[in-house]
Amino acid sequence: METGTSTSNSASSSGNDSYEAIKNGSWFNQFRNGCNPWMARYAYGLIFLMANLLAWAARDYGQRALTEVTKFKNCKGGENCLGTEGVLRVSLGCFLFYFVMFLSTLGTSKTHSSRDKWHSGWWSAKLIMWPALTIIPFLLPSTIIRLYGEIAHFGAGVFLLIQLISVISFITWLNECYQSKKDAERCHVHVMLLATTSYTVCIVGLILMYIWYAPDSSCLLNIFFITWTLFLLQLMTSIALHPKVNAGYLTPALMGLYVVFICWCAIRSEPVGESCNRKAAESNRTDWLTIISFVVALLAMVIATFSTGIDSQCFQFKKDSNSLGEEVEEEEDDVPYGYGFFHFVFATGAMYFAMLLIGWNTHHPMKKWTIDVGWTSTWVRIVNEWLAVCVYIWMLVAPIVLKSRRQRTGET
Repeated sequence: METGTSTSNSASSSGNDSYEAIKNGSWFNQFRNGCNPWMARYAYGLIFLMANLLAWAARDYGQRALTEVTKFKNCKGGENCLGTEGVLRVSLGCFLFYFVMFLSTLGTSKTHSSRDKWHSGWWSAKLIMWPALTIIPFLLPSTIIRLYGEIAHFGAGVFLLIQLISVISFITWLNECYQSKKDAERCHVHVMLLATTSYTVCIVGLILMYIWYAPDSSCLLNIFFITWTLFLLQLMTSIALHPKVNAGYLTPALMGLYVVFICWCAIRSEPVGESCNRKAAESNRTDWLTIISFVVALLAMVIATFSTGIDSQCFQFKKDSNSLGEEVEEEEDDVPYGYGFFHFVFATGAMYFAMLLIGWNTHHPMKKWTIDVGWTSTWVRIVNEWLAVCVYIWMLVAPIVLKSRRQRTGET
């Protein structure tokens, strides 16, 4: 018995050592060593990218595949499997794949377990499962696809909220990282430079938006969007620098960059032909710049989904601790990221890319090489910007509010 136990322990130890070597190795080394969770996340990201490209092809170039699509009885001559419905069908297949992976890997905590091996390996089975789950939605009636399109609005909203919390957590982590540096004086200079640069970019961006998207006083909606963004930037800075909060000026500066970027994306999403959107009018024709913009936007969405998926720690509100209240260190055989959370983000991301490709409107035809265009897209972006500011402000004032509430409870 002792021999068997020592053998299993040595095998487990050697397995942990090999995982540690892969983790600390190069990107190439992670791929060379075959099935491991670090290689797996890139493989899942590649599958997600392929699903995005397939949905785009179904929307823009589905007519070329019309003869093949008509073989599915629910397509009605290809009409219900191309364009908007084609995007939704591909999105549903992608969602099903990642949702199955979410259910089968939820709660995985240790490497070398059966669910860890399923997440990191079994690629031959997954290369059969993913195409099969992509084909199944093309066999479903349009009623189910339209219902999925309505549900996808909610799922895409969940994805945006997860991404928002991830971005704010990263900004907060970056600020704490700078504050914890030993060389405080040099660190202070770096923070000053970064914050000043961020505020400068914010102001320049807002001025350019006034010039490009509010050329005259009749563009009241765009003027409101830009001016309100400027007000929100000022509000975040004022609250962060309040003596009771004392969050510094780096986090509001970086959050300012984020909200200005969202405002710019929102105004750019306004339909082509609007007199106040000169840039949209200039890009009305399909040229190389339009194509590059589309490709960049598509890649940015995939990268955002990937980076959010591996950031499960931002939702770990309470760190593990022992009975003495001391923080418990991570063990060597702990999984490097939350597998269930990773696949859940990709499942909601499948709904999100569908909404971008159809402009958040299941009855809205989209022009070729466009992404996230339409009034619905504009308002989704604007609401996302306002929600980002609300979440950030709450993260600033929550400790103070909760502390005062505890004090009142203690007094009574």
